[in-house]
Amino acid sequence: MPLRALLLIVIATIAPIAWLAEAAPGIKFPKGIPNRPEKIQFPPLKYEPPDPKEYRLQLAAGPVAYIASDRELPLVNLTILVRTGDYLEPEGKEGLTDLVGYLLTAGGTKSRSAEDLEERLAFLAANLNSSVREFQATVTLNWLSKDLDEGLAMVREVLTEPRFQEDKFKLRKSQVLQAMKSRNDDSAEIESRERSYLVYGERFFINRQTTEQSLDGITADDLRAFHRKWFHPGNFIIAISGDIDRAAIIQKLEKLFADWPFTGEKAPPVPADPQFAEPGVYLIEKDVPQGRVSILLPGILRDNPDLPAIRVMNDILGGGGFTSRIVNRVRSDEGLAYSAFSHVAPGTYYPGLTMAGFQSKSRTVAYATSIVMEELKRIQDQAVSEEELNTTKRSFVDTFPRNFATKAQIVATFAQDEFTGRYAKDPNYYKTYRAKIEAVTIAEVQRAAKKYLDLSKLAILVVGKEEEILKGHPDHPVNLVELTPGKLKRVPLRDPMTMKPLPLPPAP
Repeated sequence: MPLRALLLIVIATIAPIAWLAEAAPGIKFPKGIPNRPEKIQFPPLKYEPPDPKEYRLQLAAGPVAYIASDRELPLVNLTILVRTGDYLEPEGKEGLTDLVGYLLTAGGTKSRSAEDLEERLAFLAANLNSSVREFQATVTLNWLSKDLDEGLAMVREVLTEPRFQEDKFKLRKSQVLQAMKSRNDDSAEIESRERSYLVYGERFFINRQTTEQSLDGITADDLRAFHRKWFHPGNFIIAISGDIDRAAIIQKLEKLFADWPFTGEKAPPVPADPQFAEPGVYLIEKDVPQGRVSILLPGILRDNPDLPAIRVMNDILGGGGFTSRIVNRVRSDEGLAYSAFSHVAPGTYYPGLTMAGFQSKSRTVAYATSIVMEELKRIQDQAVSEEELNTTKRSFVDTFPRNFATKAQIVATFAQDEFTGRYAKDPNYYKTYRAKIEAVTIAEVQRAAKKYLDLSKLAILVVGKEEEILKGHPDHPVNLVELTPGKLKRVPLRDPMTMKPLPLPPAP
């Protein structure tokens, strides 16, 4: 190789190509190597997602299982999804599902105390965890494949004969009670809680909060009754991957879920009747240096046929990080916030969350909010550029394979789709995903913005110093209340132990 060419290659490894082109214009790049990074061209990505049918199995014992062998490491990952959740929590027993979710795997079993189970898991270098959330419970185990049978036996006993050990039960209740006392300490927690009330309504099941009274009324027998009612194979979906043989693990799974010692009940449908708040500005007084702002709109369901266009629209608006408009305007151009964004989270059973948000100094809250409003209107009134559209499409399409990077991800994704009904409704969802994104046009982006960013329904939640926020910035006179069609509504903090509204402080 000529010395000049060798020198060029060495320099190129330690300096950007663009710098070389400017600093040494006389250098001739080898044929095929562009002199500017934006001129680099890549061949089209050729990738086909895995087919769920290749991993899916209906077990004779009841559950559907997704199974994948992966011999890279001597580990096994097991996840059991359970059809239950907070929506099945008896009224007056708020906090019960949290206790069940924690103590199912941390409260011992019939043959092992909580301490013995913890010690054995540590000896096996295994991680066993469980939780109960809004509409799903999860039990997970990660352990060495050499201990496969013992791990499965542990899971069987945890699921069929949990001890809910009395001292662990009392300790967990005490921990929850102490955590409740700090509910109003963090403005982020206040914002998240009150945002949920505005988006879904006071009486929707996800907003039924644990209180001191409800926690005090929960007994260990309540945990056992809840467990026996819902934790049975008819409510299970399984994902298992790792150092396993498919034929052998099928036999073991059949044995794991056979001859269940109790019948239980089939989980009913998840409630789907949230109530979005009236338009207006909802202001919560909190003595913090920055105001937290959530700009809220009614959400959508994930099977909405316009979802590809909505996703592209949101990515351009504020979901795409530093390539998005809200970030560039609020953070980069004006320096009003460190983080600014828009977010569309389609709901599975009920409409999800559609919002924009940021944090800013109290005096600039109104001005920053007006900028976000300008961007909400602009994406409705003006067509996005071809460059914005292509950048967003490439982001979705080119990062798509990351969803299936490992066998554990593959079976976890497919098991979740089985659980939520996506597989039954649309078994080819992933095969058609990229084509649907690619088919989104500039006109469809604008149509989606006009249809789903309905500013007549806008609710703005602000947590911060009311007087300073309403005063605004002297250089940018913006009336926060005039940004929505509704009125200013002062929202009180809630008593952390009862969740009842506290008296409002005097108006500034």
